[in-house]
Amino acid sequence: MGDTRYISSTLKSASDSSRGLDKAIKRRKSLQRRLELASETSERLSSVWSKHPSSRLRFGQGVTDLADVKGPSTPGFHATRDEGERFIALSAIEIARYQELLYANGAHGSNRRLLIVLQGMDASGKGGIVRHVFRQVNPMGIHYHGFGRPTDEEASHDFLWRIRRELPANGWMSIFDRSHYEDVVMPNVYQSMEEDAWRRRYDVIRRFEKELVADGCAVVKIFLVVSREAQRKQFLERLDDPTKYWKFDVSDLEARDRWDDYMAAWQDVFENTSTDYAPWYIVPADNRWYSRAVVSELLRVTLKSMELSWPGADFDFDEARRRLES
Repeated sequence: MGDTRYISSTLKSASDSSRGLDKAIKRRKSLQRRLELASETSERLSSVWSKHPSSRLRFGQGVTDLADVKGPSTPGFHATRDEGERFIALSAIEIARYQELLYANGAHGSNRRLLIVLQGMDASGKGGIVRHVFRQVNPMGIHYHGFGRPTDEEASHDFLWRIRRELPANGWMSIFDRSHYEDVVMPNVYQSMEEDAWRRRYDVIRRFEKELVADGCAVVKIFLVVSREAQRKQFLERLDDPTKYWKFDVSDLEARDRWDDYMAAWQDVFENTSTDYAPWYIVPADNRWYSRAVVSELLRVTLKSMELSWPGADFDFDEARRRLES
């Protein structure tokens, strides 16, 4: 009960701070003051977590074994679903503010950008995260791409060829629903490639992501942990609703039959590709509100940590005003 009261009070404080920022914008307060208010709001939102996701859910730090992560759990956020939804709504507003700042800097030559990788078993909630976490952002500056089985053209190139084509432009955020990691997990599970061949891809991926980060692209990698029982319920809901038949694919059942193989393959991925510059976050996902809150928190904090300022005028300000007022 104490945690619930604290979270409710903190969310109210964050809401008040966010409204204060809206007033500061309307009253044309200094840009520095606006950035300070944005930072204060974000920090208040972060304080609802008893253990922050950036450490509690980071592979190699708060998580070392995928088998230890339980889908129904909500580590670090001891509150109700309603409070989780309030958090997501408030965080989405602040993400939109930071996204506009990122885009403005990109338009003025900054190479800062952000790549979000979403992975998980079927019905783990990847699509719902995109709809809810990014609900307030401006479509200009957001690029979403879902990766499926490689086309003939894609398969004729290096496995990163199709990935590079979808990377964010300067000032943009790209969201990958599945990614280059399918190109090590699938050969591992189905033994469709010699082990030495797909294992060599780990080195390629680490270099690729290190180069991205060095060139100004932050990389946030999320694996959504859904339990077999929660997945079963999701699949049955799709079969019970004619409007969701299109979401169901019989191949999903084959992957379900190989559940343990997939979990072992993903554990191998995390051990080989969770790095200081591009760590993996392992997120329980049976409670959709919780996984959305975690992704929202990680995204907002990543944008805030870029410490961007509003670009200054690159034109003759006085001359422009004179012409408009004449």
